[in-house]
Amino acid sequence: MVEQLTLVNENNGHVVALAGNPNVGKSTVFNQLTGLKQHTGNWPGKTVGIAEGTVEHEGEFYCLVDLPGTYSLSSNSEEEEVAQDFIQSEQSVATICVCDATSLERNLNLVLQIMQMSDKVVVCINLIDEARKKGIHINIDKLQSLLGVPVVATAARQNEGLDDLMVALSDVVVGDIKMNPYMKEALASLSDDPEENTKALLDRATVIADDVIELDNEDYNRRDRKLDKILTQRATGLPIMILLLVVVFWFTIQGANVPSDALAKMFSTIGDYLNQFAHYIHMPEWLRGALIDGVYNVLSTVISVMLPPMAIFFPIFTLLEDFGYLPRVAFNLDSFFAKAGACGKQALTMCMGFGCNAAGVTGTRIINSPREKLIAIVTNNFVPCNGRFPILISIITMFFVGSSVTLGNSLKSAFMLAAVVILGVFSTFWISQLLSKTILKGIPSSFTLELPPYRKPQVGSVIVRSIFDRTLFVLWRAMVVAAPAGLVIWVMANIMVGDQSILALITDTIDPFARLMGLDGTILMAFILGLPANEIVIPIMVMGYLSKSTLFEFESLDQFKQLLLDNGWTWLTAANTILFTLYHWPCSTTLMTIYKETKSHKWTWVSFLVPTIMGIVVTMLTTFLAHLFNLV
Repeated sequence: MVEQLTLVNENNGHVVALAGNPNVGKSTVFNQLTGLKQHTGNWPGKTVGIAEGTVEHEGEFYCLVDLPGTYSLSSNSEEEEVAQDFIQSEQSVATICVCDATSLERNLNLVLQIMQMSDKVVVCINLIDEARKKGIHINIDKLQSLLGVPVVATAARQNEGLDDLMVALSDVVVGDIKMNPYMKEALASLSDDPEENTKALLDRATVIADDVIELDNEDYNRRDRKLDKILTQRATGLPIMILLLVVVFWFTIQGANVPSDALAKMFSTIGDYLNQFAHYIHMPEWLRGALIDGVYNVLSTVISVMLPPMAIFFPIFTLLEDFGYLPRVAFNLDSFFAKAGACGKQALTMCMGFGCNAAGVTGTRIINSPREKLIAIVTNNFVPCNGRFPILISIITMFFVGSSVTLGNSLKSAFMLAAVVILGVFSTFWISQLLSKTILKGIPSSFTLELPPYRKPQVGSVIVRSIFDRTLFVLWRAMVVAAPAGLVIWVMANIMVGDQSILALITDTIDPFARLMGLDGTILMAFILGLPANEIVIPIMVMGYLSKSTLFEFESLDQFKQLLLDNGWTWLTAANTILFTLYHWPCSTTLMTIYKETKSHKWTWVSFLVPTIMGIVVTMLTTFLAHLFNLV
């Protein structure tokens, strides 16, 4: 839960800022020190989330505030502005600056900037274990002497050096140890001109780094360079990226089938018991139908459909993130986004959208340019989220692959699903270019893209983090919006106007327009009612075809396919349903997130209309061409 951040020293202890570049293990330091005593809030007036946690040391309480990762404090982005404002605020009594021991020179620039703003600084040289493996030796005592502030070496993942870090922090906060006055005077004497000051700090960082670092082997990052030659070259980088996409989808498809079926059967059994209990206590039929046939059936469908693939997809995604591969994806796609007039960082927010488009929208905070951030927000829906994957997988399997569970069929499904996703990526490029030449004109900004060292992922922590921070978070959000949707659907299916339910009446009304799109009224109605959560589109569709007043659960894909064929489905209907699944409005959760990020009704509507118009035009064009060439 995100809430407005309020820090009160008396309640939380000594408030300490935790700063650092991205990918230095800052959040690991924060998590190890604070454990579960954390919550997330926003700096007043900003959308940038910052985490706050409490740690106790020798009877003193410290409130650590995990600031967003930044390369500088030049206020070029909300993240940099938030970090600078907090470090300079009266609330912060000291700052811990976390550095990467394997990239010390680059990190020291931020250290020196922070030291210009505060004389109570502790430098944490993290990832010292990785530095040792690469034969990098840092003279901590000499670095401390040169900087004039406490310096501590840590390996936060192994909990190494964190006690020493708290001792140093205590010395600075409680013992009132301040920066060496000579260093303070030297930093204060630098130019007031921002450009000259930045250059001076970079030069000084280089000279400090050269004095304290010894290398066993000058070619210590040879392995990383070899991997980058494979993963970031145009000839090999893009094919490998596509192959990895197929592999991830194959694992997700293969792994999700059995647990999804098991969950569906479990919820079906529970539903039977709930119905028996309702009859036992003589619950009114309308109440039983609303709660069990409506709310419960929708929630159980969302959980059984969403949970297994997310529990597989998110950990794999996080493992690639921990390994250091996602920045390489951004590097590979940077030139394409630049040609589209957008920002290369959009590649990262696009990747986040695979799990949840709302998360992808939130991720656009890493884009500094307001114009390019809006482009990323409007186009994020062109990559299918986790809620749309079940629709795509089911229809691809039934109409284009075959429902028999074989290795060949699962690979075909994965390749076709990857092809649909790649189509969405190309659409992202095209719409981004269209926006940058029309309503969001501007010159693409430049940015520094760090390619962090490759690291061995911490499998255990990745699984825990992805399950709790991503899977359950997204699932809960979907359930919150799906529960009232289930009630609305039940009401529409049970209130009659003449001899038709409201649901059937609306379906018949929109059927002519849906036919122009190669769909039918039932399919389009399912997408409309699926606004709260894409996961309920298929159950609503089945309910409409069977004219049932409750959500229907089919026992096999063959049974579902026969139902669709009986209601006039052809390969063209299946193809257009796939296209409209890819190109249609964002779910209500994503729309709410867009409004929260943009604070604009206008851009929320633009984000709704752009993919919707795209979906209508593409499906109509596909239908027209299919009939023109007598393909149906």
